Amino acid sequence: MSTVLRPDQLTGDYVFDTARTRIAFVARHTMSTRVPGHFTAFTGGARLDADDPSRSRAWLTVEARSIHTGNRQRDDLVWGKFLDGDRHPALSFTSTGVTRVDETRYTVAGDLAVRDVVRQVALDLALTGGGTDADGGFHVAFKGGATIDRKGWGVNWNALTSLMVAPRVVLELDVVAVREPR
Repeated sequence: MSTVLRPDQLTGDYVFDTARTRIAFVARHTMSTRVPGHFTAFTGGARLDADDPSRSRAWLTVEARSIHTGNRQRDDLVWGKFLDGDRHPALSFTSTGVTRVDETRYTVAGDLAVRDVVRQVALDLALTGGGTDADGGFHVAFKGGATIDRKGWGVNWNALTSLMVAPRVVLELDVVAVREPR
């Protein structure tokens, strides 16, 4: 990916390229190791305003059932017990504000909804590239994330898991978004 040099190239409406975007997390099992995972089904998009980033916005909806940790039994447990997937089939993020930190870094504040609990989070994102695809479409790439306390959203199963699974979860985003034709 080539780096975008002119801010006016960024302005526009985008959809997330689900084939090149990764929505992931890392949790720590207190008795052993880090447990990484990602979601395979999601939709998202953004409206970028290069002249005034505060007017930019982004949104993401993730299908809870699409969780993948490399262990089907654990996936079923997290989906069913931790995320209560039967009653809450989706997780979502809707931005409420965007602040430019420097030429390539942004803080995106927004509402993260998990299990029908909505809490404010701040994502730290960096513009990692962009340019014209082989088919002539324009794309941008951002990478970053946030660390959250899962208990704030009621993501827990029982007292034992509260001791076995650390409360902090690292959210990792590696997003490629394609600009919609003007």
